[in-house]
This record gives sequence, structure tokens and C-alpha cells, in this order.
Amino acid sequence: MSKTQQVLDYAREKGIITAKDIEAQGIHREYLKRLEQQGILIRSARGIYTFADAEITESHTLVETAKRVPRGVVCLLSSLSFYELTTQSPFEVWLAIPHKHRSPKDNLLPLRIVYMSGQSLEEGIENHQIEGVNVRVYSLAKTVVDCFKFRNKIGLDVALEALRECWRERRCSMDELWHYAKICRVNNVMRPYLESLT
Repeated sequence: MSKTQQVLDYAREKGIITAKDIEAQGIHREYLKRLEQQGILIRSARGIYTFADAEITESHTLVETAKRVPRGVVCLLSSLSFYELTTQSPFEVWLAIPHKHRSPKDNLLPLRIVYMSGQSLEEGIENHQIEGVNVRVYSLAKTVVDCFKFRNKIGLDVALEALRECWRERRCSMDELWHYAKICRVNNVMRPYLESLT
């Protein structure tokens, strides 16, 4: 089997591939460039390739982000959109990364980076399989609490809408919200809003 065919088979199996994936298979990344020049693969972000005629889901950008920044966690507006709990459709992927990490430099992938640390970063992560790729997304309760924590970035109105909708649809419990509010140190900020729900 030719190296080109190996790349194509691997891309067909995985959906989205990176140059690192190909090199781990013992194939030079030059084969990706050739397939891109032939119009068979498209480079959707730095080092990330997919079939030109691939079936793209709404969450495709999240998949690309997960491949590009494996330690990142989808958060805030992107997470709300993922859970279909907002009327807003963010044009950037909101991504939480550890405090000491550098922000990925990528012109093709629109990222909005939020820095977190400790329990605030590690708690509430859910793993979702999208297009065969593991995508890390904060749970709905953690996302709602993060909206209050980062209300200066996204607006208090967005945080309140998320809380109201989440509660109205019974998609998270008061205990979950309090748990994450304490971890993120916004329990005093959220207290009046949580008390108004009960």
C-alpha cells in the first residue's frame, strides 16, 4: 500500500487528522501537503486536515479545537451553544486552558482563550465523542457558574439567561450549581439569583 493510500485510509477512519498523527504512523507530513494541493484534503487549521468533501457537523470547529489544543476545555458561550442553552451563536470557540500555558497561535482557528487553574480548571469536565474525536466540554452546571465568574467578559445578561433556562428546563440541580459556585468562588455573587429561583 502506498503512503498516500495509508494517509487517505487513516483520514477516512479518523475524520480529522493532524500532521503529528501522520508522523506517528511513520509517514512524512509532506504527503498531507500533496493531498491538500490535489484538493483531496483541506487544511482547516495549523497542522489539521480533513477530507474536502467530509460531512461537517455543527460541532466541527469544536473537534478541530480539541485536536489543536488537547488540554483545552470548551467553556462559556461555546459550551452554552453546545448544550443548546443560548440564542447566541459564538463565532469563536471559547476555550479554557491552564494559567501557565501559552495561548495557541492560529489564524485559521478562531479561539477565545480563558485562563483557569486548580479545581476551577479541573472540575466538571465531560468527555463527548464528536465525529470520532474526544472533545472536553464543561458540564452545564459548571458552565452556568463560569458565566457568572466571567460575567465581565460575556455580560451578566448572558449569565442570567443561562441560569434561568437551565433551571426552567431542569437540566441541573441547585446542589450542582452551589458546588461549582463554591469552587469558582462566586457563591456570594450567585446567592441572590439562586435564592430567587427557589
